[in-house]
Amino acid sequence: MPDLQTRRYLVSGRVQGVGFRWFVEREAALIGVTGWVRNCDSGEVEVMATGTQEQHTTLRRRLKDGPRAARVDRVHESNAPLLESSSFRIEGAW
Repeated sequence: MPDLQTRRYLVSGRVQGVGFRWFVEREAALIGVTGWVRNCDSGEVEVMATGTQEQHTTLRRRLKDGPRAARVDRVHESNAPLLESSSFRIEGAW
């Protein structure tokens, strides 16, 4: 079993109302990480993802790129307690 870790990402910029959560859901599925993504009241997007170090490196790069309509100014990454999930989903769709 690979060495899994959970990371929390806070993505800021023009990341709400541009399909960012759907972009993250699709990219996470392609990469093979599990967890969730949601909008924050602050205007940021929060991502909790569990995967290997290699998967996190790929996810962080994709988060920095974002979908075409987005403008990513910053991706803050921090360690988080292990999140056990069998899939990746969008939370709090509003």
